[in-house]
Amino acid sequence: MRRTLVMVSAGLVLLSTTSGFTQNSRPHNIILFVPDGLRGRIVSPETAPAMAEVRDKGVNFKNSHSMFPTFTTANASAMATGHYLGDTGDFSNTIYTGYPVGPAGGTVTPFLEVNPVIIDADEHFGGDYLNEETILKMARGKGYSTAALGKLGPTLIFDHTDKIGAEGNHSIVLDDATGTKNGVPLSEEVKAALTKAGLPLATPPRGENGKAGDAKTPGTLVPNTAQQAYFVDVATKVLLPMFKARNKPFVLVFWSRDPDGSQHNQGDSLNTVTPGINGPTSLAGIKNADNNLAALRKALDDLGLAADTNIIISSDHGFSTISKESKTSPSAKASYDDTPRDLLPMGFLALDLAKALDLPLYDPNDNNVKVADGAHPKAGNGLLGQDPAKPELVVATNGGSDLIYLPKLDKKLADRTIKALLEQDYVSGIFVDDKLGRFPGTLEMSQIGLKGKAVTPTPSIVVNFRSYVEGCDEPTNCSVEVSDTVLRQGQGMHGSFGRGDTLNFMAAIGPDFKAGYADPLPVNNADVGMTIAGLMGLHGSNNGGLTGRMMSEALPNGIVQKSADGTIVSKPAANGLRTVVKFQRVLSQLYFDVAGFPGRTVGLDADVLKQKTAGK
Repeated sequence: MRRTLVMVSAGLVLLSTTSGFTQNSRPHNIILFVPDGLRGRIVSPETAPAMAEVRDKGVNFKNSHSMFPTFTTANASAMATGHYLGDTGDFSNTIYTGYPVGPAGGTVTPFLEVNPVIIDADEHFGGDYLNEETILKMARGKGYSTAALGKLGPTLIFDHTDKIGAEGNHSIVLDDATGTKNGVPLSEEVKAALTKAGLPLATPPRGENGKAGDAKTPGTLVPNTAQQAYFVDVATKVLLPMFKARNKPFVLVFWSRDPDGSQHNQGDSLNTVTPGINGPTSLAGIKNADNNLAALRKALDDLGLAADTNIIISSDHGFSTISKESKTSPSAKASYDDTPRDLLPMGFLALDLAKALDLPLYDPNDNNVKVADGAHPKAGNGLLGQDPAKPELVVATNGGSDLIYLPKLDKKLADRTIKALLEQDYVSGIFVDDKLGRFPGTLEMSQIGLKGKAVTPTPSIVVNFRSYVEGCDEPTNCSVEVSDTVLRQGQGMHGSFGRGDTLNFMAAIGPDFKAGYADPLPVNNADVGMTIAGLMGLHGSNNGGLTGRMMSEALPNGIVQKSADGTIVSKPAANGLRTVVKFQRVLSQLYFDVAGFPGRTVGLDADVLKQKTAGK
């Protein structure tokens, strides 16, 4: 019999025993540096010397994990709150909200990396769509200085409920939208400091770095240098001097769009999976982020703040090269104006399910119009059913994994959908809402931390796409995955449950961390949020129990707990496919390495079922 593993967090216990020193003394400052999309094993003294130095001289979290689905806003929610996605409800970059989101053109499947969309979701879901307090909100509540700057979307998430018009202490937020109607307003103090430093009040655009190209035109060949140089100038010439003058502890989040943006859009590998995300443009994006970190560390030295400041580096997820190949997909056999012959179009999952289930397909990102033959949904999302206003099934397209919602929780439709998914060679692992029951070949969402206290609609089915290795000897640096995206084969994406996406980069250095220490224990992005809270003596309301743990083993005199490996295996489907999850455990905390169908996911060998498992 298969054993169901229930997550019970040890994080609160560790937090209470480790953070006591902050109650009677001034906590040290913290900079959380997020190099978006940085792979865990791509960092070396050659590719990223500044990050390599932090890793080698400070703490090397060599057994690190992103949250699945491995998308930006999802992992931002974990870092910001210390909670798993089952509590935060930020299941992917694109979700189904259950209501038309005005700032997103009235769609029910909004892309969350837009400030007005996040604010609208807050208003709809009781004032806080995450339903959890963030570290910046807690820190400013104690009177500390707080700021977040960088990539649009995840930057705001760190204090998204802060109402700037109200009295009191506020977080300083600068992102791509700063200086526009969609940006967070800057205080007069910050405006004056920017002007004095000779910096504009509006963020410069990405320029050439923002060009993704198309099926015939290569994407960008340059990193996001100018825009990120602006954020570095803001941090080093304005915020850090300002925080030093205030003489209070501070928490600063720097979310670097590179290497993510350059890896997504790179034009080095049009329609071919090699070199993929290992070409010169992607490597330049990594170096750009590394230069940003080096500049921040130099400013800390110049201002005399280094000795009192901890730096935690945590990328939100790893990265893979895009594949659009499938031998079973009906949509790959059709013809589209913008898609090369025999490759998967954007929205292939919605298209294939509409055909398999014999349901009309409507486009939620195009005023709910019916998708015509030879066309695909504009953003890949789909509403299936006779009435798009009352869909029977919703597909939220994201990349290396997609979300499926059944608003009526129709178990018969769930069964038909799962059987259709099991027939596709691009699928590798299926997770189903516990409320729908158990289905052969699938596992319950609760077993991977996706069932908690979320206030946003919970997906009914999470579909992981196939991944494999091509191009080099290090699998996690050369992962290739089928991706449901507007981007092209050979460009970059993430979102899958392969180890190329779940192995992010994590390191730390500073007065509260060990020096020259390689941490053997598994850690993840929810642990980052809990550790920052512990070091700063912060206490949130903790609406749900799916919390990370304090990474106490990385602190001076910290105890290294025992860890164990495990595997969860589903019952076989009619065609023999089983969803398998490989995980690690510290106390009662689970860390998910990989999942999918054996042989179809990077890090999940075909012979895994021959090994000892946690249950069959």
